[in-house]
Amino acid sequence: MKVSGFSFIRNAIKYDYPIVEAIQSILPLCDEFVVAVGQSEDQTLDLIRSIPSDKIRIIETVWDDSLRQGGRVLALETDKALAAVAPDSDWAFYIQGDEVLHEKYLPVVQEAMARYKDDPDVDGLLFHYLHFYGSYRYVGDSRRWYRREIRIVRNNGNVAAYRDAQGFRTRDNRKLTVKLIEATMYHYGWVKPPDKQADKLSNFGRYWHNDEHMALTRRELQAFDYSGVDSLALFNGTHPAVMQARIDRVNWQFDFDIRQKKLSAKNRFLKWIENLTGWRVGEYRNYKLL
Repeated sequence: MKVSGFSFIRNAIKYDYPIVEAIQSILPLCDEFVVAVGQSEDQTLDLIRSIPSDKIRIIETVWDDSLRQGGRVLALETDKALAAVAPDSDWAFYIQGDEVLHEKYLPVVQEAMARYKDDPDVDGLLFHYLHFYGSYRYVGDSRRWYRREIRIVRNNGNVAAYRDAQGFRTRDNRKLTVKLIEATMYHYGWVKPPDKQADKLSNFGRYWHNDEHMALTRRELQAFDYSGVDSLALFNGTHPAVMQARIDRVNWQFDFDIRQKKLSAKNRFLKWIENLTGWRVGEYRNYKLL
């Protein structure tokens, strides 16, 4: 079984992305790892080159900053990386620059890839998600956070990133048929110093909004206010080992009263149903679950 990892990144240092940790977290499962490094305003290219592994292959890209609809440029960059993976790989393992896989899940993922490698009905593997928010101590627990997403796809040339690259579909827009595996991806996109978070939101917003909207947004975001979140829970587990040095460098404070729930009556009821049954009413699913 051959596995190719792939990702894309731009301005990782400027916007404080844990891209090195992301790559390192799944590298043990990969025979190669393709990184599409966009032309950056910092030393992102040197950062990726500094990762001590001969598995890593870099392709340098230029983002089309004129694309302003639905985050489409992110999907295009994802597709550039996917197109560059070895054609004889069985699986392509995608990870975004703010996601990290805990090492405890490596055997689970390895076993699932081997089990379904020759099953033509399985287009990909679906992961659970934890979304950290404000600090490494809290996770989002309301309906605003997606619970699952595809991160491993069959390398058959018929898969492409969908919309803003959160997930995948076939090239003719068919939902992938997937197996849910008992592995969880840790998403750290909402854990940054408040000024870095404001910069990131202002920058990435331009791939959804016009310049006038973004100028107004940036004036309002001098530093991001994490306290406006609707609902959080304490995280009592361990973080991936590759994240420990980053966690040790935290230089801001965020505390939240987890009893505080800014939820409508409707969302409180829907959350109660989900907690009781595990069923998320009306959940958006960009996949077909086997």
